[in-house]
Amino acid sequence: MTLHIKSTTLPTAEEEALEKSRVPAQIEFCSVTKMYGAVAAVKDLSLKVRRGEFLTILGPSGSGKTTALMLLAGFVAPSKGDILIAGKSVASVPSYRRDQGIVFQSYALFPHLTVRRNLEFPLEMRGIKAAERAQRVERMLERVHLQDFGSRMPSQLSGGQQQRVALARALIADPPFLLLDEPLGALDRNLREQMQIEMKSLHKEFGITTICVTHDQEEALTLSDRIVVMRAGRIEQTDTPEALYDRPATCFVAKFLGEANILENPGFKVESDATPPSGTVPMIRPERIFVAATAAPKRADADQRQFVTGIVEDMIYCGPLRKYHLRAGNNLLVVREHAASGQQVFRPGDEVRLDWLRSDVRFVAA
Repeated sequence: MTLHIKSTTLPTAEEEALEKSRVPAQIEFCSVTKMYGAVAAVKDLSLKVRRGEFLTILGPSGSGKTTALMLLAGFVAPSKGDILIAGKSVASVPSYRRDQGIVFQSYALFPHLTVRRNLEFPLEMRGIKAAERAQRVERMLERVHLQDFGSRMPSQLSGGQQQRVALARALIADPPFLLLDEPLGALDRNLREQMQIEMKSLHKEFGITTICVTHDQEEALTLSDRIVVMRAGRIEQTDTPEALYDRPATCFVAKFLGEANILENPGFKVESDATPPSGTVPMIRPERIFVAATAAPKRADADQRQFVTGIVEDMIYCGPLRKYHLRAGNNLLVVREHAASGQQVFRPGDEVRLDWLRSDVRFVAA
């Protein structure tokens, strides 16, 4: 996927590699705008998605991510611009004529049909003969580990099982691309994690171009080849999950994709190995900061680190992690560390020493 947006930043290495790729873009938004009255839900969206890519559109409510998906699905038409699939315009093509698989947050299974009939329906609509339909349905049921549930009704299934049926129904007709609208939003945390693994496995096996919309940062980081972060109808930044988290371009991206300590007017000089670009502020992730007693020996790489003194305001136990809120200079910093046996635990009011590698400081646009 390649995004064309107005930006003061240079293209990433990933974007340049994508531009030079010989693999054609399967899906392309060309300066697409969608207006609802005087409100632009999507503004001048230009986006390319490569064949076989898992792309996630991530953003808060009102960012335009769902509208972008509905435009691609054909449920709404663009006010301006064009949408290309395999090089052909589909802006005026109705949804039922677009060869696509769709999974909704509500699953949208037919409640009066068995699991087997739910899977058979899209094949029947495509005119596939009964014998082949039966074979494909049984293979798909086995693939999603529901071979013993074909005769059940959707109401007799758990949330995770219904999600598997919805995915299987979307994939069974072998569509060229798959659209996922908040696909795991109705599941509890453990089921979400299980289904993330299952979805990655299905994507790897089928190799189908997948566009997923979500507001769940963990889901986006886990599933995606690339992530598009949207804000107020526009693309804020696009990159691989690792690059987005480690090198966010703006304060918004840094704070939306995980926690971030924005060191604006910190009350101490922030040291860094890099020269701060104009119009940026320093940022460091909570897991990059180490907390220790003020009298503790310094690390072997102390010459590469910055040290400041802080006061613990709160300590939150999160199972495998401890989260500290500490006052350092003018900032309330968040620090995350893995809880380990024998580790010193600090309490509110304790004076501590904080340190981080100067190379871990990033600069983001305010």
